[in-house]
Amino acid sequence: MISLFLSLGVLVATFVGFNIGGSSTGVAWGPAVGANLVNKTAAAGLMTVFVFVGGWTLGRNVIDTLGGDLVPRFSPTAIIVVLGFIGLGMLVANVYGVPVSTSMTAVGAISGYGFATNTLDRAALGGIVVWWLVAPIVGFWCGSLIGRYIYPYLDSRVSIPQSDGPLVTYRWLAVVPVPQLGPGTTTRELYSTALVLLIACYMSFSAGASNVANAVAPLVGGGSLDVNVAIALGTVAIGIGAFTIARRTMESVGNDITDLPMLAAIVVMVVASTITTFLSWIGIPMSLAMATIMTIIGLGWGRATRTATVPELVTGKAQTQISVDSLAAETSDGPQSIGEEEPEKIETATQLFDPGTVVRFVSFWIIGPSMATLLSFAFFTVF
Repeated sequence: MISLFLSLGVLVATFVGFNIGGSSTGVAWGPAVGANLVNKTAAAGLMTVFVFVGGWTLGRNVIDTLGGDLVPRFSPTAIIVVLGFIGLGMLVANVYGVPVSTSMTAVGAISGYGFATNTLDRAALGGIVVWWLVAPIVGFWCGSLIGRYIYPYLDSRVSIPQSDGPLVTYRWLAVVPVPQLGPGTTTRELYSTALVLLIACYMSFSAGASNVANAVAPLVGGGSLDVNVAIALGTVAIGIGAFTIARRTMESVGNDITDLPMLAAIVVMVVASTITTFLSWIGIPMSLAMATIMTIIGLGWGRATRTATVPELVTGKAQTQISVDSLAAETSDGPQSIGEEEPEKIETATQLFDPGTVVRFVSFWIIGPSMATLLSFAFFTVF
């Protein structure tokens, strides 16, 4: 019977990890794939490697939180049911096309079990929820400050060119291939491409540090698997998702943000990954997608508000429109001082986000964990 429960638990954990790989790989590697800097197979391989590194290092802290701090121990039935609710929450979100937080759903399902069995550490849950409120605000304001005070100067000095054709070609010296710059490739393009790929690897690391625990923490908390074996299982499951269903999500994310300049994408990736990595280090499960979206919104808002001074913003006299064009505004002549930029120069086209979309995302960030908590609580209360 124990082996049956273990087999079912591993199966459900693999399903959860598979879905995590599908969604997280798109967030981490969509920009690089969309810019044709790397193909989908190479992106999936690099994603798998750095997810393992993140899970093996900082991910242990998150596993401890989800697998032992919130509730002291999981029964065999609890392992399967909790993981099932996590997978169900992800499935519903995927159907509606919303990047729901796997971490928040996992905490919700585990908390429901803890409430029903009166084993929940409310102080630990409270600490997690506080960081969930703080982190998106930090992402928004980091993006806002960079967009308002730093991004225009970076954009006027740092360009990321992209030539046609291969980045690197090879010539054969006897039987040894010697790499050389491709036709039209500049040294700056080579360095810029390496930077983008390095940052994508960093995002993969942060995704592994936070998300491996979501798939395997109940198995570790219930004593069914050793933590090292569980991390390997979670990595393999996420890798399978990266090589399969993530191919479509990478293309989708890449195509959706092609209007977002590569420099802006780099800024967003660094800020969001740093927030997620820091929280994983202190053992707090956090959504990489949430941090990414809030940073994008903040960056666009900060860039758009350069048309007004701080007093005008505080008094409500300033009128700004957050748009993709605000991030792509021409700065070849150098950025103007705050309050002197012309509104029509940066407020002319497609919205970076529309209020309805933002409300839908935030609603699912609230509804997803809440439903996971209520369903888990109801199940364990009744059965």
